[in-house]
Amino acid sequence: MTLKLYCDRMSQPSRAILIFCKMNGIDFEEITINILKNEQHAPEYKAINPMSQVPTIVDGDFTLFESHAILIYLSCKYPGVASHWYPSDLVERAKVHSALDWHHANLRRGSVGVIVNNVLLPLNGLPFNAQAAEEAEKTLVKALTILETFWLKDGPFLTGRSQPSIADLNLVSEVMELQLLSEKEHDRLLSPFKKVLQWVEDTKSATAPYFEEIHGVLYKARDEFRALMAAKSGENDLK
Repeated sequence: MTLKLYCDRMSQPSRAILIFCKMNGIDFEEITINILKNEQHAPEYKAINPMSQVPTIVDGDFTLFESHAILIYLSCKYPGVASHWYPSDLVERAKVHSALDWHHANLRRGSVGVIVNNVLLPLNGLPFNAQAAEEAEKTLVKALTILETFWLKDGPFLTGRSQPSIADLNLVSEVMELQLLSEKEHDRLLSPFKKVLQWVEDTKSATAPYFEEIHGVLYKARDEFRALMAAKSGENDLK
């Protein structure tokens, strides 16, 4: 029975799982749940994932959500998965888990906060909260600093590895979400972090051609969002 993957390519963790499956030749059916249209709250999807989030996999009679758990499950289930994604060595595997656990409370928290406050609220005509935006940026910059000085200090990939693991896929997908910012804001936030930028490029190369393919939807949304934000800025200048 074909693995079913309920996801949205606008979702950071969804992209990580899509890239992983394609890189490892895992046969799956991609079922899009459009989160911008709130399809994750539809009763038929909530029956699959009561948390109303993406991604979710259905593998026969087994249903699993939470991207870290999904990637670990897929790494263990499919014997063709290259060992660098989820090392068999206990110490190396523990390092990957450490990076994954750090991700949710730090990099993801900062990235999501910055996108919500600087992109989604303005585009939906909601009031800008300067304090919330400032706090989100502080969280993000702190996380990027730790990513630069700790997680990437010993090698091209996280935890000093020479090849990417499932942690790299999750964290790099998070950084890529910052593409939704204006070009000026994106460069202002990321340009100080040279190792992070190189790691993004190294991960793109290591997962070619699937990385760019899977991120195509994000790039299209980026261009549309930037055009809308530029138009809104012009309207405000005329007021």
